Amino acid sequence: MANLRTKYLGIELKNPIIVGASNLVTEPDIVKKLEKAGAAAIVYKSLFEEQIQLESYELEDQLEEYNERHAEMISLFPDIKHAGPAEHLHLLEKMKKSVSIPVIASLNCVYPETWTDYAKKLEETGVDALELNFYAVPRDFQTEGNQIVEEQIRVIGEVKKTVNIPVSVKLSPFYTNILKVVAEMDKAGADGFVLFNRLFQPDIHLEKEEHHYPYHLSHEDDNRLSLRFAGLLYDEIMADICSNTGIYSGLDVIKMILAGADAVQVVSTLYRNKPDHIAVMLQEMEQWMDKKHYEKPGDFRGKLSRKHLTDPFAYKRAQYVDILMKSGDIFKKYSMKQP
Repeated sequence: MANLRTKYLGIELKNPIIVGASNLVTEPDIVKKLEKAGAAAIVYKSLFEEQIQLESYELEDQLEEYNERHAEMISLFPDIKHAGPAEHLHLLEKMKKSVSIPVIASLNCVYPETWTDYAKKLEETGVDALELNFYAVPRDFQTEGNQIVEEQIRVIGEVKKTVNIPVSVKLSPFYTNILKVVAEMDKAGADGFVLFNRLFQPDIHLEKEEHHYPYHLSHEDDNRLSLRFAGLLYDEIMADICSNTGIYSGLDVIKMILAGADAVQVVSTLYRNKPDHIAVMLQEMEQWMDKKHYEKPGDFRGKLSRKHLTDPFAYKRAQYVDILMKSGDIFKKYSMKQP
């Protein structure tokens, strides 16, 4: 029978399926179901800069109000620089103690000092690793792309100096050369990369004439981008690779490992198919591996990466050119003629 054990961020996992950051993991009953179904690890939902600043502002307001009443007692309250999302840290620590599988904290900040301060606070909850969620949205016309990347690389270096647990980086695909960015972050000390962040974009409500923010789950086809870059990065960096977005079945997990991923993160499939679906995914993996006579994921990891293919362009222009050359067949298959 197949042995699904693997390693990610230097942590021993019983299989490659990690539950990604979401509100699912804030419900104790659901967390227990995820663990029972076979989840190898859990990424706790992200702690955001906005939460940190909001709680700081709220405490500042409370201090000002209290200051008006009892000026001589204001020193009893903590200095504003120490204020923060205590509830998030408390719930994370509580969740970590309630499970026997590894827990990874997730952090999404803006300012360098916030990254390091809260990286340390998250580490102190007892988590096994930390995931830096780099969600950078350009806000002006002056900032150069390399400035954003250089700042993120500095953050990785500072966080690595601050904590003693493994640090992974969750990236969006929207860089001029994502391979170069990953290589530089790898040199800066990142222990792993999560490919890729699923970005939520604003929409416009036409009746109300205002912005709204719909929540759309990923689809199976969304995993192609992660598959491509797992295949390009395999054996090119020291850090581990974790595929993310659009991974719905055990066979999807197999594809990512064949490309070069060490592990995967899943969320949307759990919303659609419930926590028990992890057990189904693991069974699908075992059946495929038994059929192919593989004993463990390491036996086929990266087998279809760029490194191991005779066609060096399989992950590059060849796919694009091949699709264009076959466009006639595609139009025949999806005819627009009325019956």
